[in-house]
Amino acid sequence: MTFRKTVFHSLGLCALALSLGAGAAFAQTAGPDDLRALRYYLQQNDQPAVQAELRRLRAAFPDWRPPSDLNQIMAPEATATVDEAAIWRQIERRDYGAAREAIAQARQRVSGWTPPADMLRVLETNEAQDSFTAAVGARDATQAISIARRAPQLMSCERINNAWLLADMYVLAGQKAAAISTYRNTVQSCPGFTQQQPTLEKSSAVASSAELRQLFDVARGVNSSAKSQLDQLEARLLGGAPATTPAAAPAAAPSQTAPAPQTAPRPAVVQAPPVSTPVRGALPLSGDGRIGEVRRLKEQEQFARCLAASQSPRSLDVLYERSWCAYSHERPTEALVGFQAAAQAGDALGPNVRRDAHFGLALSYLSMNMTEQGAQVAAQVRLNETQHREVESMVLDQRGVRAYRAGDYRQAIGYFDAYEQIAGSLRRDLAILRAYAYLNSGQRPAARSEFERLHSQLATAETRQGLNAARQ
Repeated sequence: MTFRKTVFHSLGLCALALSLGAGAAFAQTAGPDDLRALRYYLQQNDQPAVQAELRRLRAAFPDWRPPSDLNQIMAPEATATVDEAAIWRQIERRDYGAAREAIAQARQRVSGWTPPADMLRVLETNEAQDSFTAAVGARDATQAISIARRAPQLMSCERINNAWLLADMYVLAGQKAAAISTYRNTVQSCPGFTQQQPTLEKSSAVASSAELRQLFDVARGVNSSAKSQLDQLEARLLGGAPATTPAAAPAAAPSQTAPAPQTAPRPAVVQAPPVSTPVRGALPLSGDGRIGEVRRLKEQEQFARCLAASQSPRSLDVLYERSWCAYSHERPTEALVGFQAAAQAGDALGPNVRRDAHFGLALSYLSMNMTEQGAQVAAQVRLNETQHREVESMVLDQRGVRAYRAGDYRQAIGYFDAYEQIAGSLRRDLAILRAYAYLNSGQRPAARSEFERLHSQLATAETRQGLNAARQ
């Protein structure tokens, strides 16, 4: 399968890449079309021309190696023996080592074959993304920063979450200036207000008032059309308590402190309502001939291939399908743009698309821990029962974790109880938090009962620690 070459958001990628250092270039190797002249000279048995063309190919394509028997280049059916779909499936399964091995074997086995450019791009980017995500999850700031520097494509505007996480890693490493620089580059390179707003909100957790004002000056410089919105956001972030330190939770006794929740909190700032984004490039509703293939890949949950097959959408229906692939492939910021465009188009794209696009918007906001934006978007339409349950559960989950972190333990218990009622059960990590919330709010018998229940289900160091604390 041949996909169109991806054109990155040049402004965003280049600017962020400058701040991270140069990354490795993609492999360069000759494809069948590049070998046409060589095949012609071989057919003519023009050896001087053959040798000259070989020198040109080696210079133009450093990774290309001619077969020992040049007659193999004459076989037109050679590329048909490579099962590219199998390699794509390995990439989808995140089995990158196997994918690279399959590519290497195919290159050796089939003369003149080269993997599609999109295959290499997706493989290298996804591999770097998974390594970066693992390093962030392990709180290994040194490794995360190193990966980001080697793979600047991770800092594209379509993956803006990575820039925010990179800033967190710089803070963790004690490099506050680098964190502010990352926020500044992101605000400048990703000029849409829906991208600038969360970036500025997150930066307010580490930036001084003067630094935050400078960031807003940069934002207004590249997005003058959103000056009024940026002014309001600046007044909100600078008008209350100092933005340099997030709200601290009341201290609890060491023995009564729960393990850190897995859901990462956003900085304590009031959340603004979502802002509509104009339909990108005034795309027509349909007309992009790739819609069938894109929809098929989405339904087969081959999200990496779906994104590769839908680059630079030429119609709203392709943009909409691509948004679901982007969301499912953990690129919620990119998904937001398509869902917003589809929501504005309404059911002109098909029955219930307006509702489902709002559902996608809510999920995307919630996946970035932008809880109130997600809740507000979901309230704009009548979701079906399954959609409503999923959104409401995510909202209650995030509000409960946030309340716990803020030391509002009774409120946290209320959110977790509501979550349990809607979902039918309470996830184990949230159940442990609720047990600690009972303990920290003085409800020791309830805490002990909860820890005993959890410990009987699965005895772990966490439940054992909780039981000891509740029995004191």
